[in-house]
Amino acid sequence: MKNAFMILVLSLLFVSCKQEIKPADIEKLNGYWEIEKVVFDKGEEKAYGMNENFDFFKIKGAKGTRTKVMAQLDGTFLTTDTFENVSVRFTDKGTFLDYNTDYAKWTEELISISDEEFVVKNDQNKEYYYKKTGPINILNDGKKTK
Repeated sequence: MKNAFMILVLSLLFVSCKQEIKPADIEKLNGYWEIEKVVFDKGEEKAYGMNENFDFFKIKGAKGTRTKVMAQLDGTFLTTDTFENVSVRFTDKGTFLDYNTDYAKWTEELISISDEEFVVKNDQNKEYYYKKTGPINILNDGKKTK
């Protein structure tokens, strides 16, 4: 009986702590992001050190794209024509990012978002923690990065 009560209290605490994401928050996704860590469904974590590849989101309203880009030493990014269409969907169960390409469709739940980080969960219950990033000019050639 005591265990059932504890589970109920923890469940209510978990549900009440979930961030309510509003349509205005989606604008925060725009820009360059790198994966900081992945938390697997059983709680194990995989931390990422320095990443060469980043995700670039460009969303207006509820639609946009996510493109993989590669940082260069001079502060620029290499990109390809490959991208994923992204649609933002709000339901009573949460906020979802629906992706589609010519080859696949998938959904991730947007768990939390701020100016500096966001978290999504996929259908395998893996949570991806992203942190905001930007160009870095380590060549120190005197040019400003964009």
